This record gives sequence, C-alpha cells and structure tokens, in this order.
Amino acid sequence: MSNYEWSIADLLSYMGRNSGMLWEYFVTHVMMVLGGIVLALAIGIPLGVLCSKNEKLAKFILAVTSMLQVVPSLALLVLLMLVFGLGTTTVVVGLLLYSLNPIVRNTYVGLKQVNGSYVEAGRGLGMSSLQLLFQVRFPLALPYVISGLRIAAVIAIGVATIAPLVGGDGLGREIYSGLNGQNPLRLYAGAIPAALLAIVADIIFGVLQRKLNFAHRTSNSGSKQGAASSK
Repeated sequence: MSNYEWSIADLLSYMGRNSGMLWEYFVTHVMMVLGGIVLALAIGIPLGVLCSKNEKLAKFILAVTSMLQVVPSLALLVLLMLVFGLGTTTVVVGLLLYSLNPIVRNTYVGLKQVNGSYVEAGRGLGMSSLQLLFQVRFPLALPYVISGLRIAAVIAIGVATIAPLVGGDGLGREIYSGLNGQNPLRLYAGAIPAALLAIVADIIFGVLQRKLNFAHRTSNSGSKQGAASSK
C-alpha cells in the first residue's frame, strides 16, 4: 500500500464514481448506530432513574455497564455472534451494550445533581413522584443525559466500523476492503466519512448540550431575580 501513488484528486474521483455504493454504506452505518443508540436510550435512561433511587443497586448496575465498555469491541461482537449469528443484529446489540455506560451513568449523575429545592417546591404543589420525575427532575438533568448521548454516539460510530468482521455492513466494509486489497483509495473513502460523521455528531450534541445548559441558567437566574424583587 505504501508504494501505491495516489492524490486527493484520485480519491475524489474514486468517491465520485462510487458515490452510490458509498452512500449505501453510509446510510447503513448511520442506521446501525441509530438502532444501537435508541435501544441504549430506551434501556439506559430507566436504569439511570433506578440508580438514582437506590444507591446499592446503582453500584451494581454501574459496575456491570462499566465492565461491558471495558471489553474489547471485537471480542464483544464475536461473543454476541455466538448468540445472534452473523449480521446486523449482532452489531446493533453490540452498539447497545457499548452505549449503555455513558447513558446510564450520566442520567444517574444528572438526576442526583438536581437542586433539592426544586423537588421540594414540586412536592409543595402536590406533585406525585412520577410528576416530579418527568416535570422537574428529568428536564433539569437533560444536559447530563445529552452529554452521555454525545459520548455514546461517538463511541458507537467508531465501533460500527468493525461491523464487517461479524457479517455487518456500513463504512467499515469499504475500510476493510481497502486494507485487504492494499488500496488506500477504498480505505480513506470509508475512513474519512466515518470520522466526519463522528465529528458532526459530537458538534451537534455539544451545541444541544450548551443550549440546554444556557436555558437552565437563564431560568435559574430569572427565578432568583423574581425572588429577590418579591423581597
């Protein structure tokens, strides 16, 4: 591969000629990541809520999700392949397991960081536990949840590139085709979109997180000013 002479123009030409195939790989890659992330949110947020209510259970759940993330990604996918077989299902389940830790942990931390005065104010208004969770605690914890989602998305995009090793598709297929065929054009045609996808996801969730933080700071300062003027 090192003796293969190529230029940026060659890469752009290759990507232009194979745009249909690369677009298909890109969409498949995004769909696998979305599948894993959505499942991780559906499971991780309730687990984070459960952790915030029971500290002993929190230690166990967080330890399990941390261990799942420590397992090398290829090893985890191979173990899952024994259960789910070759294909996209194995990849999506692997992405789910890899994405759980940041989502569970950040949901737990976010709920624990909620100012107790807001909860007491809600109780004073006669709110039930569920109302307090959905109308007070969880909205205030959203910046933390988005931060966990941001981490999970970037991890999932990276892990999804090894999907071809367990029968999956996505941009990783072009990367491994380039490696096996010693073709840098195919390698970079898969690697560059995957890297850009991770960067864009990180930027989008970062902006969303900052906006939520700003909204909370604004509402908090507004409530403080209102309390001061009433005095």
